[in-house]
Amino acid sequence: MDKAHSLMADKPGIRLDKFVSEKCPELSRTHAQRLIADGHITVNGQPAKPSLKLAMGDRVDIIIPPAPPSPLSPQALPLNIIYEDDDLLVVDKPAGLTVHPAPGHPDHTLVNAILAHCPHLAELGSSLRPGIVHRLDKDTSGLMLVAKNRAAQADLISQFRARSIVKAYLVLVRGQLTPERGIIEAAIGRDPRHRKRMAVVTEGREARTQYQVIRYVDDHTLLEVIPETGRTHQIRVHLAAIGYPVVGDPVYGVRSPHLSRQFLHACRLGFKLPSTGQYVEFTSELPADLARALEEIS
Repeated sequence: MDKAHSLMADKPGIRLDKFVSEKCPELSRTHAQRLIADGHITVNGQPAKPSLKLAMGDRVDIIIPPAPPSPLSPQALPLNIIYEDDDLLVVDKPAGLTVHPAPGHPDHTLVNAILAHCPHLAELGSSLRPGIVHRLDKDTSGLMLVAKNRAAQADLISQFRARSIVKAYLVLVRGQLTPERGIIEAAIGRDPRHRKRMAVVTEGREARTQYQVIRYVDDHTLLEVIPETGRTHQIRVHLAAIGYPVVGDPVYGVRSPHLSRQFLHACRLGFKLPSTGQYVEFTSELPADLARALEEIS
């Protein structure tokens, strides 16, 4: 059944799509724009554009049609849940698990496991990524946030856009990186010679990565790395670009006899709870394969 709202503009000059997403937390701004384009949102009974600036007292009528059924199937896969409340999950993802269905990985993904744990997420629509607000590469392990409702999803996405969420990774690179603390700033975009790879390119998108040396391990360096931006493969690309490739990374780094995947683990995740605004932080220890590789290299 459709959900209907009738609201009065109480802030002159605000864009229609922003007004709708603020007044209806279950709608992201992108979802609001889609509803406006489809004619489900009108202003004073008339169709409008998302960019329309509202006048005080304008009547905004909103109809939210039911979401189409999800094409995804729940699958009872192991799920290591670190924290859960009514709004979200913090999951410790193992290496080798793809986050959402994609070509070559139609099922047995983190999303399929989450749907088995939270069946109501299928009601969020036909998206192949219900609840997903960020991602980790298949062969990267560690902490991930998953939203359990639209309002929480919009809140967490807003925190990511504001760069207020802390995501820290443990990374082992080849070579002894100096100085022991630094920031890498270099734009990232598609590699013009290898379209399936990313690279530091002048016409790319802004990218910024902090790092801190934890310790030197023989001719390697164990780092804590915090990407301030969220570009594809950002950590791997930035570290390779400065001459310290990630151990075990077959694309940008160096293969290792000690590892079958890249030494990259999302070890710390901090954010504000959508329900209360309280800042919380969670940590994850190195998984067994990375801990073993570190011991063998030492």
